[in-house]
Amino acid sequence: MPLETELTAILCSLLLQGQVEVRHDYVAAGQDRHIRVDCETATHVVEVGFDGQRSSYDSIHQALFAAELTGKLPMVVIIDRDGQEEAVQYQNRRVARRVGMSYLTVSEAFLIRWQMTQPFREGQPVPLFGMDPAALDAVNSLRAGRPGG
Repeated sequence: MPLETELTAILCSLLLQGQVEVRHDYVAAGQDRHIRVDCETATHVVEVGFDGQRSSYDSIHQALFAAELTGKLPMVVIIDRDGQEEAVQYQNRRVARRVGMSYLTVSEAFLIRWQMTQPFREGQPVPLFGMDPAALDAVNSLRAGRPGG
């Protein structure tokens, strides 16, 4: 069974086209601190968790805090290993919806297949979360309060 870090790397680099384990510094109580975001894309900070693990509850907090630091949109992705939405997934999905953040469930088997078939998609755009540069510029302009894009 692949480790969470391996599945996060597949999800982030091949599917979301982001960077894995991005560090962000901040100061709290006069001390330098930092966090590491599981995956960071041009538009999102993504925290990844496994189904059935209570530690996945922390993913929502971590994604929201990373969004606060970066100004990007928060997202939680739960890697599903059994095909059932159990209590942890159910609660995370409901809370993410309540606070207006993106939530996605991806099966472990899908991630492994995606990695195995990657060579057949070389040079092809990934449709999931893909934004062309002009659309991304327009979103960033709106965030900055500038008209147009």
